[in-house]
Amino acid sequence: MTSKNQKASKNLRHSKDKVTSLQILQSSVKWHHMENVAACLWDAYSGLFGDQAMILAMNSSYVDPLLQFETQLKIIKSSFEMVFSIPSLEEVKEMGDQEDDKEDLENLYQNTLNLFEDTLLILVSKDLYKLQILKDMVVWMNEDSSYLQERVMVIISRVLSFASRRVRGYASVDAPCLGVLAAELSLLCCHSDPLITQQAASGLCHLLCIAKCQNAGTERKRSTMCEKSGDHCLLNTPSDMEFLPNILQRDKTKITQSVGFTLLPSLLTDFVWSLLMRLSSPHNIIAFRASTMLKLTLEYHAHKVTMVSKIVDTIYKQLCENPSHVMKHTMLRVVTLLTRTSPKKVVFQLMDYPVPADNTLILMWRAAGSESSVAPHVLKTILLILKGKPGEMQDSLKERRRFSLDTTNMMPVAASQALCTLLPVGSYRKAVAQVFPQLLMALMLQLCYSRDLRLVTGNRTLYAQDALRVLLTCSGLQQVDAALKRKNCWSRFSHAPSHHYGVYLVAKALSEYNFPQFPETLHYLYKLSVEDPRRSEDSIITVIFLTEILNNFFKDPFPEEFLVLFRNWVNDANPAVSKLSLQKIASMAPVINEIENVCSLLVSVLDAFLSKDKTVIIRALITLRRLLIRLDKVTYSSLCTRIASSYCPLMDHSNGGIRSMAIQHFGELLRDMSEYTWMLNDVILGGLVPLILFLEDTEIRVAQACKYTLAICVSELNWPTWHLLKDEFYSFEVVVLSICSNLLTSHENYITYLISDTLGFLRSSRVYLRRSSVILIGYLAKVGGHLLLRDEIEVMLEAIDLRLRDEDLVTRELAEITYTVFKEIAHRLTSSNLKQIFRRVFNSIYTKKLKLLYNYKWSDSPAHSPVRIKDTKNDKEAHMGEN
Repeated sequence: MTSKNQKASKNLRHSKDKVTSLQILQSSVKWHHMENVAACLWDAYSGLFGDQAMILAMNSSYVDPLLQFETQLKIIKSSFEMVFSIPSLEEVKEMGDQEDDKEDLENLYQNTLNLFEDTLLILVSKDLYKLQILKDMVVWMNEDSSYLQERVMVIISRVLSFASRRVRGYASVDAPCLGVLAAELSLLCCHSDPLITQQAASGLCHLLCIAKCQNAGTERKRSTMCEKSGDHCLLNTPSDMEFLPNILQRDKTKITQSVGFTLLPSLLTDFVWSLLMRLSSPHNIIAFRASTMLKLTLEYHAHKVTMVSKIVDTIYKQLCENPSHVMKHTMLRVVTLLTRTSPKKVVFQLMDYPVPADNTLILMWRAAGSESSVAPHVLKTILLILKGKPGEMQDSLKERRRFSLDTTNMMPVAASQALCTLLPVGSYRKAVAQVFPQLLMALMLQLCYSRDLRLVTGNRTLYAQDALRVLLTCSGLQQVDAALKRKNCWSRFSHAPSHHYGVYLVAKALSEYNFPQFPETLHYLYKLSVEDPRRSEDSIITVIFLTEILNNFFKDPFPEEFLVLFRNWVNDANPAVSKLSLQKIASMAPVINEIENVCSLLVSVLDAFLSKDKTVIIRALITLRRLLIRLDKVTYSSLCTRIASSYCPLMDHSNGGIRSMAIQHFGELLRDMSEYTWMLNDVILGGLVPLILFLEDTEIRVAQACKYTLAICVSELNWPTWHLLKDEFYSFEVVVLSICSNLLTSHENYITYLISDTLGFLRSSRVYLRRSSVILIGYLAKVGGHLLLRDEIEVMLEAIDLRLRDEDLVTRELAEITYTVFKEIAHRLTSSNLKQIFRRVFNSIYTKKLKLLYNYKWSDSPAHSPVRIKDTKNDKEAHMGEN
């Protein structure tokens, strides 16, 4: 505000106070005689003096602003009732018998109204926030038609005129009531009384001038936008003000245009809200006026409305309370117009009600769906909601939106039901075609999510199923829907074991009928596959769907970009995804040599050996073997060492099935690569320890696999041991002795490494491994003791010493013999160097004459004893039960 204006305002307040004081003194003298002529007029006049005095005193005090305003509002209301309940001027003048009395009565009448007006001017001059009193005056006036409505409107117009002049030059204006007051004045601009209409139009014009001053920056920006768009604001120049009141009278379109262009979003929202509340007015005329203005305002300015959710919620509640509301169609039109500019807010609010949707909510969905221009936005918002899982707890406030039902997310169910309403709408066909793949997969996921929710209303099926069938029908895929019905596909989704098969049936049916949306669906599935899934079950459904789609449209092998996906899925965190991928890779065995990056594919399968899930490892073993059978020898030979090395850690797996399969496949690899034995000698020797020790496995399948593979190993190493592995000649200790003897003669340098590997099994929880490892380490020490250093022997003596206290009696007895062997070796190390050299020279001769140390007969072996065989079966059954 300029210093000139501030000075003028201060002078105005002082002059008002002085005039008021003089009036108080003079009035009692000048018009006191009127008390007997027109008592009601005199009472109103004298009462106003008292009320004004209290208001002025409160203005000068330090009372809490809110309490001050509430108190002043009560006083103003009392004054209002006194002033505007007095008779009209004609009636008052008739109370005087003489001409002088009539003149005095007229002056007293005008001064009474002026006194009330002056009180309002004093309040507004100090605080523009108190323009809110004018809003309440309109409400009081409408509540009682006996009040002098024309005179009320004159005062309101004058106060607004004063305020509009006062705010010129203000940087900002605090008048939050302008939106509601504008709504009341707009309705009065269409009043049947032309005098009231004139004053309302004038008041509305001044109000819009005040509103323009609320945010100068926003106004300049809006003016620029109006010029660019070709729209014309009705308050561009001061000269427009002279004609604006006449323009606003009874022209609802001009009224809503002026208000819409001028009011800030918060005020326009109040304007819209007030009109919405007036739709329920008992006076039909007012309700219809409000209806027309509300629709016109939203038609052009709905983008400025901020309380969209609250408006939609209010409409829903009103229609629920009164389904036959006289303004039902207007309310539904409001929903449509709000959807046009704020589709996301409307959709989220419509989702925020209990499911299944009632008739009112379905009507509102239809209203929202009737606006075809925003159909893509509506569907994208619904797709966003469909990413949620029904019944899932909302842990993060970031992910929570407007779930007022409870702490669980039921919006996806509501979204599925909404699609049943929206998808058949003709204007949505084009938008549906654009997002067909997204809708298809989202509803597939919802079908699988909903199997646990069991949301069934009467005999109706799940809404996700209904929506999916509607999607197929609306997309020209009626034959697919019919085929799925014949295959009883939909019932599959109700049961956990078979719901994945239901996904397969949908993909299969779409493929069989060559659905035209295949290219965009494949593109979207690929996009889903390379992104991180929100949930593990999402990946399963995506893999099943994509695999079946590819199977029907591509021949094996798949294009490289899709093979990359399957390679990545092999090591997915979800075991089901890994197994699905491995299963598909296994099916490519016949064309394995046509794959460009076959090595990377095989390596990904090998990586699956490291999985913590035993079923994934088993599937990986089976897949790898199928591929290797068909793999060309050149590629096979380049990877055989790595593959063989990958089998070795699995030979000691806790699962007997994995142990036997890894050992068996290791032997088959050696047989396949018999021409490349020289490449595999190190791997063979590195795997000897588990192959020997697990000959005594309690599971017959593991022991038999060891015999099979060990026979191949000794054959490749040209050792005469293979016949000892036949059942009729088999003796564990004899096999060990033979292998150790051959090691000394052909691969002496490996003996210390094998001793080190065997030490790791001495602490096994399995008795048979402790027994066999004690025997093996004893013979290795016997034939290779001359290779050991003193420190190594001390370590081994310490390890064997633990087995001397083993809980198993047989293990303790075997350990005593092995301990003695190491003691003898240690003793020999203390002899002269000449004796040690002599022993090393004749060591090979001595080994050939070595006799059995332990006399550990085959009947002692659990895998071969009739009694032990029974125990082995029981152990296997127990182990399977644990798994």
